[in-house]
Amino acid sequence: MTAPRVWTRVVIVPALLLALAACAKNGERAQEAGAVAADADAAVASPEGAFLAYEHDVQVQLEAAQIAPRIQQVAQACQNAKFGECAVLQVDQRSGEQPSGEVKVRIAPKGVESLIGLAGEGGTLQARNTRAEDLAQQVADTALTKARLEKEHARLLSYQDRGDLKIEDLMAITTRLSEIEAGVEQATKDAAQQRRRIDTQLVTMHFDTTSGQRSRSEIGEALSESGSILSTSVAFLIRAAAALLPVGVVALVMAWIVRALIRRRRRKA
Repeated sequence: MTAPRVWTRVVIVPALLLALAACAKNGERAQEAGAVAADADAAVASPEGAFLAYEHDVQVQLEAAQIAPRIQQVAQACQNAKFGECAVLQVDQRSGEQPSGEVKVRIAPKGVESLIGLAGEGGTLQARNTRAEDLAQQVADTALTKARLEKEHARLLSYQDRGDLKIEDLMAITTRLSEIEAGVEQATKDAAQQRRRIDTQLVTMHFDTTSGQRSRSEIGEALSESGSILSTSVAFLIRAAAALLPVGVVALVMAWIVRALIRRRRRKA
């Protein structure tokens, strides 16, 4: 075996081993990332049979120039149902040296992580809070109320068909039927709202500038306000001097009088 071939094997074989090891690590990282994403999706998914209403609050830090376009991008992604069923509830955008904003949406559970990922893309996910409200008792109470009203409604309808009813009784039954129908309608609306809160999740995304930009902006504001602060301070000193001037004159006169009296006494002594 010649020397060049030996050196070729010595150089190429370890390089190939290192490349294979890197590929394996990358594959493991991809699997771990996928597992983390799956865990995140599972963490916000309501268990089957549960009546949980999830809400998410997310704090995102971005460069100042990115905040306005990102707010529009997130709102448009929701309106176009890019990550599933979604409804924009609120869009708040504030400009200035420290721009900020807020987007509030209600979205299907499967799209929560994707939308939050879009909101924080290229920035920092500063904080996140996820909470759930158990609506099981509310759902049960609404269903029980609706069933009771419907049962009473059916019973009153059977009474209304009787021919021996007095006019007063018939009017009372008609009035009660109207009340029951209004109650059933309200219970139906409550049930639909509860179902909406369970089937979709509320996500509120707050957008702020980075801490470095906020510091620079605060310094700039301080410099820009220094002129007005100096003018205010000088004006205060002038007013104070004008207010104290009469007092100073009176004090000088009194001091002169006292000094003159003391000198006169000394001369007499």
